[in-house]
Amino acid sequence: MNRPSARNALGNVFVSELLETLAQLREDRQVRVLLFRSGVKGVFCAGADLKEREQMSEAEVGVFVQRLRGLMNDIGGTQRLPRCLGVALAKELIFTGRRLSGTEAHVLGLVNHAVAQNEEGDAAYQRARALAQEILPQAPIAVRLGKVAIDRGTEVDIASGMAIEGMCYAQNIPTRDRLEGMAAFREKRTPKFVGK
Repeated sequence: MNRPSARNALGNVFVSELLETLAQLREDRQVRVLLFRSGVKGVFCAGADLKEREQMSEAEVGVFVQRLRGLMNDIGGTQRLPRCLGVALAKELIFTGRRLSGTEAHVLGLVNHAVAQNEEGDAAYQRARALAQEILPQAPIAVRLGKVAIDRGTEVDIASGMAIEGMCYAQNIPTRDRLEGMAAFREKRTPKFVGK
């Protein structure tokens, strides 16, 4: 993302381009991990482009918000934040509009990592790359199905979540990667997953 004048705010053109690119990437089985990076030092994304949104009709705002939700599954702060932090703290943060530092977000469990900035200004990106390097050697089908099980399972009761997990695992059973993982364990070697 590289809109310095707007602090990488999400406008219609950017969201359209990003949705189109993501649709293409979803079809590419070679893509295993995707990192979003800011080209603006000290800023990742300011959120929706409010200057642009101010010029939209109510109907256009509704369409734009739906497209953003399609882009970022974590939008929906009034529903997701209480599930992460509890109702009282979620209300406090939403009602006050308080901005949190990376360290504060980490302490609250809203982000997995908070890193001190480096001289190049890309410490968060470097941490994300390191995490991607940990994910890449894993079995791609199992990772994808694990993501599905977690994302869908956390939206339902635990019994339904367990059923979703079972369906995901059943899809992993016939894969060559599952057999490779068991063989590598037995032979005490690093597995070579191929995504099949």
